[in-house]
Amino acid sequence: MTPSVYLYTGPEFGERNAAVDSVKSVLKKKYGVQNSATLSEKNSSPIDEYLYYASETDFSEVLTTLQSSSLFVPATCVVLREAELLKAKRDIDLLSSWIASSSGENSVLILVSDEISIDAKIEKLIPKANRKIFWEMFEDQKREWLEKFFLKAGYKLESEAAETILDLVENNTEALKNECSRFFLCLPPGQEVTVSDVENILAHNREESAFTLFDAMADFKMRPEERFENALLILQKIRLSKNFSSVMFIGGLVSCFRRLSLWHSLHSNGAFPDDFTLKTKGFTSKKARTQYACASKVWTSGQTTAIIALLASSDVSIRASGAQFEETELQMMLYAIIMKGGAFCSVYEF
Repeated sequence: MTPSVYLYTGPEFGERNAAVDSVKSVLKKKYGVQNSATLSEKNSSPIDEYLYYASETDFSEVLTTLQSSSLFVPATCVVLREAELLKAKRDIDLLSSWIASSSGENSVLILVSDEISIDAKIEKLIPKANRKIFWEMFEDQKREWLEKFFLKAGYKLESEAAETILDLVENNTEALKNECSRFFLCLPPGQEVTVSDVENILAHNREESAFTLFDAMADFKMRPEERFENALLILQKIRLSKNFSSVMFIGGLVSCFRRLSLWHSLHSNGAFPDDFTLKTKGFTSKKARTQYACASKVWTSGQTTAIIALLASSDVSIRASGAQFEETELQMMLYAIIMKGGAFCSVYEF
Protein backbone atom coordinates (compact mmCIF):
# COMPACT_ATOMS: atom_id res chain seq x y z
CA MET A 1 0.00 0.00 0.00
CA THR A 2 1.33 3.48 -0.93
CA PRO A 3 1.90 5.59 2.23
CA SER A 4 -0.44 8.56 2.57
CA VAL A 5 2.34 11.14 2.69
CA TYR A 6 3.03 13.80 0.07
CA LEU A 7 5.79 16.34 -0.56
CA TYR A 8 5.04 19.51 -2.50
CA THR A 9 7.88 22.02 -2.92
CA GLY A 10 8.80 25.02 -5.05
CA PRO A 11 7.98 28.70 -5.53
CA GLU A 12 4.77 28.34 -7.57
CA PHE A 13 2.44 28.79 -4.61
CA GLY A 14 -0.80 28.85 -6.58
CA GLU A 15 -0.46 25.46 -8.25
CA ARG A 16 1.18 24.00 -5.15
CA ASN A 17 -1.73 25.03 -2.93
CA ALA A 18 -4.16 23.70 -5.54
CA ALA A 19 -2.42 20.32 -5.31
CA VAL A 20 -2.84 20.35 -1.52
CA ASP A 21 -6.54 21.18 -1.94
CA SER A 22 -6.87 18.36 -4.47
CA VAL A 23 -5.58 15.78 -1.97
CA LYS A 24 -8.03 17.10 0.63
CA SER A 25 -10.87 17.05 -1.90
CA VAL A 26 -10.27 13.39 -2.77
CA LEU A 27 -10.20 12.53 0.93
CA LYS A 28 -13.41 14.46 1.62
CA LYS A 29 -15.19 12.87 -1.31
CA LYS A 30 -14.19 9.37 -0.27
CA TYR A 31 -15.11 9.65 3.39
CA GLY A 32 -18.00 12.04 2.84
CA VAL A 33 -19.80 9.43 0.73
CA GLN A 34 -19.04 6.66 3.21
CA ASN A 35 -20.13 8.61 6.27
CA SER A 36 -22.69 11.14 5.02
CA ALA A 37 -25.35 9.78 7.37
CA THR A 38 -23.26 10.42 10.50
CA LEU A 39 -22.20 14.00 9.74
CA SER A 40 -23.90 16.62 11.89
CA GLU A 41 -24.87 20.07 10.65
CA LYS A 42 -22.22 21.66 12.88
CA ASN A 43 -19.49 19.36 11.61
CA SER A 44 -20.25 19.02 7.92
CA SER A 45 -16.67 18.19 6.92
CA PRO A 46 -15.95 14.46 6.67
CA ILE A 47 -12.29 14.99 7.65
CA ASP A 48 -10.31 16.77 10.35
CA GLU A 49 -7.91 19.34 8.84
CA TYR A 50 -4.82 20.70 10.59
CA LEU A 51 -2.13 23.19 9.55
CA TYR A 52 1.24 23.31 11.31
CA TYR A 53 4.53 25.15 10.76
CA ALA A 54 7.79 23.31 11.38
CA SER A 55 9.26 26.41 13.04
CA GLU A 56 6.43 26.47 15.59
CA THR A 57 5.45 22.85 16.24
CA ASP A 58 7.52 19.86 17.26
CA PHE A 59 7.27 17.10 14.66
CA SER A 60 6.24 14.56 17.31
CA GLU A 61 3.11 16.65 17.94
CA VAL A 62 2.30 16.58 14.22
CA LEU A 63 2.47 12.79 14.16
CA THR A 64 0.45 12.53 17.37
CA THR A 65 -2.34 14.40 15.59
CA LEU A 66 -2.22 11.92 12.73
CA GLN A 67 -2.29 8.94 15.08
CA SER A 68 -5.16 10.24 17.22
CA SER A 69 -8.32 8.86 15.64
CA SER A 70 -11.73 10.47 16.20
CA LEU A 71 -14.98 8.70 16.95
CA PHE A 72 -16.93 11.15 14.82
CA VAL A 73 -14.58 12.05 11.96
CA PRO A 74 -13.20 9.13 9.91
CA ALA A 75 -10.14 10.81 8.35
CA THR A 76 -7.41 13.29 9.22
CA CYS A 77 -5.31 15.50 6.93
CA VAL A 78 -2.31 17.38 8.30
CA VAL A 79 -0.41 19.99 6.27
CA LEU A 80 3.08 20.80 7.58
CA ARG A 81 4.66 23.91 6.07
CA GLU A 82 8.36 24.87 6.24
CA ALA A 83 9.22 21.19 5.73
CA GLU A 84 12.78 22.19 4.80
CA LEU A 85 13.39 22.64 8.54
CA LEU A 86 12.95 18.91 9.18
CA LYS A 87 16.55 17.71 9.38
CA ALA A 88 17.04 16.15 12.80
CA LYS A 89 17.64 12.40 12.90
CA ARG A 90 14.86 12.10 15.47
CA ASP A 91 12.32 13.65 13.08
CA ILE A 92 13.44 11.46 10.19
CA ASP A 93 13.15 8.35 12.37
CA LEU A 94 9.68 9.40 13.58
CA LEU A 95 8.47 9.90 10.01
CA SER A 96 9.96 6.59 8.91
CA SER A 97 8.24 4.75 11.78
CA TRP A 98 4.90 6.42 11.08
CA ILE A 99 5.04 5.53 7.38
CA ALA A 100 5.95 1.93 8.20
CA SER A 101 3.11 1.58 10.71
CA SER A 102 0.46 3.54 8.79
CA SER A 103 -2.33 1.05 8.21
CA GLY A 104 -4.71 2.95 5.99
CA GLU A 105 -5.45 5.98 3.83
CA ASN A 106 -7.51 7.82 6.45
CA SER A 107 -4.46 9.65 7.88
CA VAL A 108 -2.73 11.92 5.35
CA LEU A 109 0.40 14.03 5.84
CA ILE A 110 1.29 16.72 3.29
CA LEU A 111 4.76 18.27 3.62
CA VAL A 112 5.06 21.70 1.99
CA SER A 113 8.12 23.88 1.38
CA ASP A 114 8.89 27.07 -0.55
CA GLU A 115 12.31 25.60 -1.27
CA ILE A 116 13.01 23.38 -4.29
CA SER A 117 13.98 20.42 -2.13
CA ILE A 118 14.20 19.34 1.50
CA ASP A 119 16.43 16.89 3.39
CA ALA A 120 17.27 14.01 1.03
CA LYS A 121 16.67 11.40 3.73
CA ILE A 122 13.09 12.58 4.11
CA GLU A 123 12.52 12.78 0.36
CA LYS A 124 13.57 9.14 0.02
CA LEU A 125 10.84 8.10 2.46
CA ILE A 126 8.13 9.57 0.23
CA PRO A 127 7.00 7.67 -2.91
CA LYS A 128 8.10 9.36 -6.12
CA ALA A 129 4.48 9.50 -7.28
CA ASN A 130 3.66 11.61 -4.22
CA ARG A 131 6.45 14.15 -4.72
CA LYS A 132 6.25 17.19 -6.95
CA ILE A 133 8.24 20.39 -7.45
CA PHE A 134 6.15 23.38 -8.53
CA TRP A 135 8.49 25.51 -10.61
CA GLU A 136 7.94 29.18 -11.30
CA MET A 137 6.44 29.69 -14.75
CA PHE A 138 8.56 30.87 -17.68
CA GLU A 139 8.04 34.41 -18.96
CA ASP A 140 5.84 33.42 -21.91
CA GLN A 141 3.78 31.14 -19.66
CA LYS A 142 3.10 34.00 -17.25
CA ARG A 143 1.84 36.24 -20.04
CA GLU A 144 -0.37 33.46 -21.37
CA TRP A 145 -1.70 32.66 -17.89
CA LEU A 146 -2.55 36.32 -17.25
CA GLU A 147 -4.37 36.73 -20.56
CA LYS A 148 -6.45 33.60 -19.94
CA PHE A 149 -7.22 34.69 -16.38
CA PHE A 150 -8.59 38.05 -17.54
CA LEU A 151 -10.39 36.55 -20.52
CA LYS A 152 -12.14 33.99 -18.32
CA ALA A 153 -13.41 36.84 -16.13
CA GLY A 154 -14.67 38.73 -19.19
CA TYR A 155 -11.86 41.26 -19.63
CA LYS A 156 -9.19 41.99 -22.20
CA LEU A 157 -5.62 42.75 -21.22
CA GLU A 158 -3.39 45.20 -23.03
CA SER A 159 0.07 43.79 -23.81
CA GLU A 160 1.95 46.53 -21.95
CA ALA A 161 -0.48 46.21 -19.04
CA ALA A 162 0.44 42.54 -18.72
CA GLU A 163 4.14 43.41 -18.55
CA THR A 164 3.47 46.06 -15.91
CA ILE A 165 1.49 43.60 -13.77
CA LEU A 166 4.34 41.09 -13.93
CA ASP A 167 6.77 43.80 -12.86
CA LEU A 168 4.62 44.77 -9.87
CA VAL A 169 3.32 41.46 -8.59
CA GLU A 170 5.20 38.48 -7.20
CA ASN A 171 5.25 36.00 -10.08
CA ASN A 172 3.29 33.03 -8.79
CA THR A 173 -0.31 32.29 -9.69
CA GLU A 174 -1.60 32.72 -6.14
CA ALA A 175 -0.26 36.28 -5.84
CA LEU A 176 -1.36 37.10 -9.39
CA LYS A 177 -4.91 35.85 -8.71
CA ASN A 178 -5.19 37.83 -5.49
CA GLU A 179 -3.88 41.07 -6.95
CA CYS A 180 -5.58 40.87 -10.36
CA SER A 181 -8.98 40.12 -8.83
CA ARG A 182 -9.04 43.81 -7.84
CA PHE A 183 -9.59 44.78 -11.46
CA PHE A 184 -12.85 42.85 -11.56
CA LEU A 185 -14.19 44.88 -8.63
CA CYS A 186 -13.12 48.25 -10.03
CA LEU A 187 -13.76 47.94 -13.78
CA PRO A 188 -16.93 47.03 -15.74
CA PRO A 189 -16.95 43.64 -17.54
CA GLY A 190 -15.73 43.69 -21.13
CA GLN A 191 -13.29 46.56 -20.62
CA GLU A 192 -9.70 46.31 -21.81
CA VAL A 193 -7.28 46.74 -18.91
CA THR A 194 -4.61 49.32 -19.74
CA VAL A 195 -1.30 50.39 -18.20
CA SER A 196 -3.13 53.36 -16.67
CA ASP A 197 -5.60 50.99 -14.99
CA VAL A 198 -2.73 48.92 -13.60
CA GLU A 199 -1.03 51.98 -12.16
CA ASN A 200 -4.27 53.26 -10.61
CA ILE A 201 -5.43 49.95 -9.16
CA LEU A 202 -2.22 48.04 -8.39
CA ALA A 203 0.72 50.41 -8.22
CA HIS A 204 -0.93 52.76 -5.71
CA ASN A 205 -2.69 50.07 -3.69
CA ARG A 206 -0.21 47.22 -3.78
CA GLU A 207 -0.34 44.86 -0.85
CA GLU A 208 3.05 44.77 0.83
CA SER A 209 4.69 41.55 2.01
CA ALA A 210 8.03 40.16 3.12
CA PHE A 211 8.83 39.65 -0.57
CA THR A 212 8.11 43.26 -1.61
CA LEU A 213 10.09 44.43 1.41
CA PHE A 214 13.08 42.32 0.35
CA ASP A 215 12.84 43.83 -3.12
CA ALA A 216 12.87 47.35 -1.66
CA MET A 217 15.79 46.60 0.68
CA ALA A 218 17.77 45.22 -2.27
CA ASP A 219 17.61 48.47 -4.27
CA PHE A 220 21.36 49.11 -4.49
CA LYS A 221 20.80 52.45 -6.26
CA MET A 222 19.49 53.96 -3.02
CA ARG A 223 21.61 54.96 -0.04
CA PRO A 224 21.31 52.62 3.00
CA GLU A 225 19.59 55.39 4.99
CA GLU A 226 16.96 55.77 2.27
CA ARG A 227 16.43 52.01 2.03
CA PHE A 228 16.01 51.79 5.80
CA GLU A 229 13.48 54.62 5.87
CA ASN A 230 11.55 52.99 3.02
CA ALA A 231 11.70 49.59 4.74
CA LEU A 232 10.17 51.03 7.92
CA LEU A 233 7.24 52.44 5.94
CA ILE A 234 6.66 49.07 4.27
CA LEU A 235 6.94 47.28 7.62
CA GLN A 236 4.27 49.58 9.03
CA LYS A 237 1.90 48.72 6.17
CA ILE A 238 2.55 45.01 6.59
CA ARG A 239 1.91 45.10 10.34
CA LEU A 240 -1.42 46.88 9.78
CA SER A 241 -2.74 44.05 7.60
CA LYS A 242 -5.36 41.92 9.36
CA ASN A 243 -3.51 38.64 8.82
CA PHE A 244 -0.09 39.84 9.97
CA SER A 245 2.08 37.28 11.74
CA SER A 246 5.67 38.03 12.72
CA VAL A 247 6.48 34.32 12.32
CA MET A 248 5.23 34.26 8.73
CA PHE A 249 6.82 37.65 7.98
CA ILE A 250 10.26 36.58 9.20
CA GLY A 251 9.79 33.22 7.46
CA GLY A 252 9.23 35.07 4.18
CA LEU A 253 12.45 37.05 4.63
CA VAL A 254 14.35 33.88 5.51
CA SER A 255 13.14 32.33 2.26
CA CYS A 256 14.38 35.37 0.30
CA PHE A 257 17.81 35.39 1.93
CA ARG A 258 18.22 31.64 1.50
CA ARG A 259 17.62 32.14 -2.21
CA LEU A 260 20.18 34.95 -2.16
CA SER A 261 22.65 32.58 -0.49
CA LEU A 262 22.01 30.08 -3.27
CA TRP A 263 22.54 32.84 -5.86
CA HIS A 264 25.90 33.67 -4.28
CA SER A 265 26.97 30.01 -4.31
CA LEU A 266 26.02 29.67 -7.99
CA HIS A 267 28.16 32.71 -8.83
CA SER A 268 31.08 31.96 -6.49
CA ASN A 269 34.64 32.19 -7.80
CA GLY A 270 33.51 34.22 -10.79
CA ALA A 271 31.20 31.50 -12.16
CA PHE A 272 28.49 32.36 -14.68
CA PRO A 273 25.79 29.66 -14.47
CA ASP A 274 23.97 28.93 -17.70
CA ASP A 275 20.24 29.39 -18.26
CA PHE A 276 19.44 25.73 -17.55
CA THR A 277 21.28 25.76 -14.21
CA LEU A 278 19.48 28.92 -13.09
CA LYS A 279 16.11 27.45 -14.04
CA THR A 280 16.73 24.19 -12.19
CA LYS A 281 17.67 26.20 -9.09
CA GLY A 282 14.43 28.18 -9.20
CA PHE A 283 15.58 31.38 -10.93
CA THR A 284 13.36 31.02 -13.98
CA SER A 285 12.12 34.57 -14.56
CA LYS A 286 14.04 37.64 -15.67
CA LYS A 287 12.54 39.50 -12.73
CA ALA A 288 13.90 36.98 -10.19
CA ARG A 289 17.36 37.03 -11.77
CA THR A 290 17.46 40.82 -11.81
CA GLN A 291 16.21 40.98 -8.24
CA TYR A 292 18.85 38.62 -6.86
CA ALA A 293 21.61 40.11 -8.99
CA CYS A 294 20.78 43.47 -7.38
CA ALA A 295 20.57 41.92 -3.91
CA SER A 296 23.99 40.33 -4.36
CA LYS A 297 25.42 43.83 -4.82
CA VAL A 298 23.94 44.91 -1.49
CA TRP A 299 24.89 41.88 0.65
CA THR A 300 27.93 39.64 0.29
CA SER A 301 27.73 35.88 0.77
CA GLY A 302 29.05 36.21 4.32
CA GLN A 303 26.59 38.97 5.16
CA THR A 304 23.74 36.88 3.76
CA THR A 305 24.66 34.01 6.08
CA ALA A 306 24.81 36.45 9.01
CA ILE A 307 21.38 37.86 8.11
CA ILE A 308 19.81 34.38 8.06
CA ALA A 309 21.20 33.82 11.57
CA LEU A 310 19.93 37.25 12.63
CA LEU A 311 16.43 36.45 11.36
CA ALA A 312 16.37 33.19 13.32
CA SER A 313 17.53 35.00 16.46
CA SER A 314 14.92 37.74 15.98
CA ASP A 315 12.19 35.13 15.63
CA VAL A 316 13.19 33.52 18.93
CA SER A 317 13.43 36.91 20.65
CA ILE A 318 9.97 38.04 19.48
CA ARG A 319 8.40 34.79 20.62
CA ALA A 320 10.01 35.24 24.04
CA SER A 321 9.20 38.95 24.52
CA GLY A 322 5.69 38.84 23.08
CA ALA A 323 3.67 41.47 21.21
CA GLN A 324 4.69 44.31 23.52
CA PHE A 325 8.15 44.68 21.97
CA GLU A 326 7.43 43.16 18.55
CA GLU A 327 7.56 46.41 16.58
CA THR A 328 10.85 47.47 18.18
CA GLU A 329 12.37 44.03 17.59
CA LEU A 330 11.38 44.10 13.91
CA GLN A 331 12.73 47.63 13.43
CA MET A 332 16.05 46.66 15.03
CA MET A 333 16.15 43.60 12.79
CA LEU A 334 15.70 45.71 9.64
CA TYR A 335 18.31 48.20 10.87
CA ALA A 336 20.82 45.38 11.34
CA ILE A 337 20.05 43.96 7.90
CA ILE A 338 20.23 47.24 5.98
CA MET A 339 22.69 49.37 7.93
CA LYS A 340 25.00 46.75 9.46
CA GLY A 341 24.98 43.90 6.92
CA GLY A 342 23.46 41.42 9.36
CA ALA A 343 25.60 42.30 12.38
CA PHE A 344 23.66 42.18 15.64
CA CYS A 345 22.76 45.51 17.24
CA SER A 346 23.82 45.91 20.85
CA VAL A 347 22.26 49.37 20.93
CA TYR A 348 19.51 50.66 18.64
CA GLU A 349 21.21 53.45 16.69
CA PHE A 350 19.40 56.29 14.92
